[in-house]
Amino acid sequence: MAKRKRLTVPAFGGFAAPPPPEAKPALGPGLAPAPISRVTGEAAATAALREVAEELTSARTEGRLVLRIDLDRIEEGWLVRDRLGIDAEELDSLMTSLAAHGQRSPIEVAEMGEGRFGLISGWRRVTALRRLRDRTGEDRFASVLAILRRPDTAAEAYVAMVEENEIRLGLSYFERARIAAKAVEAGVFPTEKLALQKLYAAASRAKRSKIGSFLGIFHALGGALAFPSALPERLGLMLARALEDDPDLAGRLRAELAAVAPATAEAEQALIAAAVTEAPGGEVPEPPAEPPAPPADPKPAKPRPPSDAAEIRPGLFLKGAKPGEVVLYGPAVDAGFRDRLRDWLAGQV
Repeated sequence: MAKRKRLTVPAFGGFAAPPPPEAKPALGPGLAPAPISRVTGEAAATAALREVAEELTSARTEGRLVLRIDLDRIEEGWLVRDRLGIDAEELDSLMTSLAAHGQRSPIEVAEMGEGRFGLISGWRRVTALRRLRDRTGEDRFASVLAILRRPDTAAEAYVAMVEENEIRLGLSYFERARIAAKAVEAGVFPTEKLALQKLYAAASRAKRSKIGSFLGIFHALGGALAFPSALPERLGLMLARALEDDPDLAGRLRAELAAVAPATAEAEQALIAAAVTEAPGGEVPEPPAEPPAPPADPKPAKPRPPSDAAEIRPGLFLKGAKPGEVVLYGPAVDAGFRDRLRDWLAGQV
């Protein structure tokens, strides 16, 4: 019987699947053609990051960005401070507020280079935070919120410092006169008259005149007074006139203050009042009359809901009422605050 011949299909025949092609990298190991969508996405992300970085830089430069700066990098003596000191009770109240609610208002600083910042305004807040840090050791009190300012001149920096204190709390007449004199000594302003005009541009002419009168007291008795910031306006103006009328009064007062060394502001003022009375044309300053007690309100005052007002500083609340009306109230709204606010508003354009 004839042997049947077996047929074999070729490996590359029309019906057999060819072996899989060998995978070879087209652009070399680790490289692959990037899809157009990936290129577009990366370009958009880069542009967005660049825009954010530029906006942050611009906001920081223009003072629109609040920075957190270590207290040890703040130079408090960059400007001659306008405040001679701070009342212990006032400082305790500020520390209590900072510990309970944190820092609500940033300070103002100028960049000095090498990571240092000169303090323009906010000396009370920096002082309170330093005390809290030293007392508690907590990290949350080791830094301060700040806005970067770029004053073109030293004069602008001094004006910013004075305006901040005038609006927030106010200075005594002696402190106002002192900072004007110190600014002239530092070469910031050529004359004391110009210093008064620039530093207290928002004040009325009458108020600037009173500050100018206290300049005479600063020059004559600045180092001899133990409680200069407590010197009241009326007694201070009388003392200024007496110093002008009697050139020898300053020497006598210095000697008497050194000999007596008054322990309180009241004792120092009594000594000054006696000296002014003895001076030619002097008179005893009458104590201001106490305002009459307000009539009793038969209806108990309704407590204000806390949700409709904002505490803009310790003891001072701002409430928006009817259109065209703004209400300020709180323990900090006293006669002195109203006078300072009225003077500031009168100087606005």
